[in-house]
Amino acid sequence: MPTDYSDTDDLLRPREVAELFGVRTATIARWAREGKLTPLRTPGGHRRYSRAGILRLLADEATPSEAEQQLAEDAVRLYSQGWNIRQVAEKFDYTYGAMRRLLGKHTTLRNRGGNYTGTHPEDKT
Repeated sequence: MPTDYSDTDDLLRPREVAELFGVRTATIARWAREGKLTPLRTPGGHRRYSRAGILRLLADEATPSEAEQQLAEDAVRLYSQGWNIRQVAEKFDYTYGAMRRLLGKHTTLRNRGGNYTGTHPEDKT
C-alpha cells in the first residue's frame, strides 16, 4: 500500500525550483550540496524542496541589502562608462554569468558590437 503523502503539494521538484529562480537544475543540485537549499528526500531518494522554504528564500533574494544595492550601482556605473561585462565581473570578483544577470536587472545591456539591445531611453527620438 502506498504511503500517504498529504504534503506533496507543498513539495517542489528540482525542476520547479529551478524555474522559480531562473537557473538550471544543476544549479539547484549544487546549491543543495553547498547548503544554500535544504532538500527533503523521498523514499526513492529524490530531492524535494519545501515550497514555504523556497518562497522565503526568493523573498530574501528579492530584497537586496544596502551592500548589494551599492555593488549593483557601482557595477552599472562602470558598465555605462564602457567597461565590458567581463571587466566589471573581475573588478567585483564575480563570474561572468552572475555579473551579466546582475547588470541585466539594473540596466539595458549592449550587444557585442557595443550597441544597446532593445530600447534604451537615450535612443528615443
